[in-house]
Amino acid sequence: MRQADGVTAVAAQATVRRDDASSLRVPAPAGPVGATPAPAPGAAMGLCALLAAVADRHPARIAFVDQASKPAWCGRPAIAWTYAAAREIVARLAEGLSQLRLPPRSPVGLCMAGMAEAHLAFLAIEQAGHVPCPLPVTWDEDRLLQGIEAAQILAVLTQGVLGAERPAEKLCRVAVRYFPLRFIAAFGPHVPDGVLGLDQVVLDHRGDAGALGTGPAAGLVTFALPGGGPGAGGPPPEPAGIPVPVRREAEALTAAAAACLVPLRIEPGERILSLLPPSDLKGLATGLTAALLAGATLECHPVFDAGALSAALDQPVATHLIAPAWMEAGFSRTSVPGRLRTLAYVHRAPCRLSARLPGRAGIVDVVAFDEVALLCGRRDAQDVGLVLAAPERAASERAGLIQLRRDPDGRLSFRGPACESRMLRRGITLEENQDDWALTRFRASLFAGVATAIAEV
Repeated sequence: MRQADGVTAVAAQATVRRDDASSLRVPAPAGPVGATPAPAPGAAMGLCALLAAVADRHPARIAFVDQASKPAWCGRPAIAWTYAAAREIVARLAEGLSQLRLPPRSPVGLCMAGMAEAHLAFLAIEQAGHVPCPLPVTWDEDRLLQGIEAAQILAVLTQGVLGAERPAEKLCRVAVRYFPLRFIAAFGPHVPDGVLGLDQVVLDHRGDAGALGTGPAAGLVTFALPGGGPGAGGPPPEPAGIPVPVRREAEALTAAAAACLVPLRIEPGERILSLLPPSDLKGLATGLTAALLAGATLECHPVFDAGALSAALDQPVATHLIAPAWMEAGFSRTSVPGRLRTLAYVHRAPCRLSARLPGRAGIVDVVAFDEVALLCGRRDAQDVGLVLAAPERAASERAGLIQLRRDPDGRLSFRGPACESRMLRRGITLEENQDDWALTRFRASLFAGVATAIAEV
C-alpha cells in the first residue's frame, strides 16, 4: 500500500460505531435549523462534539465531499466521507498529534486548501487538546512567518502539493527562520524529508472514536489583515497589513455559525457548497461549522473550475452555495441561482453594497468585519443594508447571538456570543472590550435610509 493512500484505505475500512451518546450534548442554533440536541450546562462545545453527535445518529450521512478535480491540483483522490468514517480518521489523527508531546492548548497551524483532509485536520487538532490556527495556503513565506510568530505556533499541518506550489517545502523554509516551530506534518504526495507524513500517521494510530468531542475544546485563532479596500469588478486585493491573530473560544465560533444558519435555512442532510477558503471566520462559520451544526454535507471547491462546479450543481441534492460577493455579476448571467436552495454572497468590509443586483428569493448577504463579526441577512426585510442603517430591525431570533450598534458618526460595534473575540500579542490575549461592545474600524454610509457601503473610519 502506498503511503499517500493511507487515509483512503482507513476510510474504506472504518466501522460504523453506535456509541451511547446520552451524556453528550452539543450546541444548537437559534430556531429549528440544526439536527443536534439542545446543549446542557457545562457540556463540551467544540466541533468534534457536533461531528460525533451526527455520526451517532446518522453514521452513513455524507459529511465531506471533495472537489471532483482534486487529483489534478494536489495528487490526492477525491473522496466522499461519511460522518462515521470522518470520526474514525479524526480520532486517528488526534492520537498521532498527541504523540508529539506538545504542551496542552498549544497553537497548531493549519495551512491547507479547502479539501476534506483540511477539515479532518482541524477537528483532529481540537480533539488533541490544541488550538487550531488556520493559515491561508496562499500566503508567501514572509507573511507565514509573521503569522506563525505572532500566534506563537509550535507545529503546522499542511500538504505536499497544491498545483505548482509545494506548501510543505515552503513551511520548512519558514521553520528555518523561526526556531520555536518544532514540527511540520503534511499529507502527501511529495512530503519532504524531515516532515511527518500524515497519511502514515493515520495508518499507524488507532484513536478512540467513541470519545470524540467529550473533552473541552480549546478554541481557535484566526488572522485579521488590516487595510484593503473593495475590488473593481473582480476579487478584492488582499490587505497588505501584518497579520493580527484573533483568539476565539469554540462556543463563539459555533454561535457565529448559528447566526448564519438563521437566514441560510440549511436543513439536515442538505449540502453546503463553498467557494471560500476555510482559513478565517467567514470561511469556517459558513462552511465547516455550519455543516456540522446543521448535520449537513460540506463540499468545498478551493480551485475554481467552472466544469466541476456545474457538475456539482447538477447533483440531485438541495444545495446552498457560499460564494465571494465579487462573483455575483457573473453568476447573475448564468442559470446557477435557479439551481440552488440558497445563494450566499460573502462580502469583506470595506465594501460597496449599492452594486448588489436584484435577485430571486433565497439570496443571502454575509458581511465580514475583520475577524470580529459576521452580519447575515436575506434580501428582504432583513437585508443587511437595512439592518446596518437601523440596527433595531435585526431579527429577534438572533438577538441572543449578535447585536449591532451604530454610533452617531456611523461607526459600527458588535456584541454577543457570536462575536466574542480577543486580540493576541505574542500569545497573550488582550482584553480590549471592557463594555462588551467590540468596536470595529468601519462605519456605514447611508442613503435614503439604506446602507450603501461600509467604509473605514
